[in-house]
Amino acid sequence: MLVLRVLQSGPLHGYAIAQRIRALSDSVLEAEEGSLYPTLQRMLLEGWVIGEAGISETGRRVRFYTLTREGAKRLEREIEEFELATAAIQTILRTA
Repeated sequence: MLVLRVLQSGPLHGYAIAQRIRALSDSVLEAEEGSLYPTLQRMLLEGWVIGEAGISETGRRVRFYTLTREGAKRLEREIEEFELATAAIQTILRTA
């Protein structure tokens, strides 16, 4: 969900995705390389993102990932499910 949300603002390469998640969460959340790239590969296969070769700001060859229409729909579903789960957890924490 976080990767899709970060890509909603525009194409990014893998390292930039990880940096953005870290920055937006005030360094609370980390997108580890060992899980980020397999996740991006799965998203490519699902059609939620597309990847295009490019050059990073440091001059390295990278793949830029862009959210697709299907990815945007998936993001909406993920957010809805997250909000339902969060509300249920909050209810349990308040009432148990």
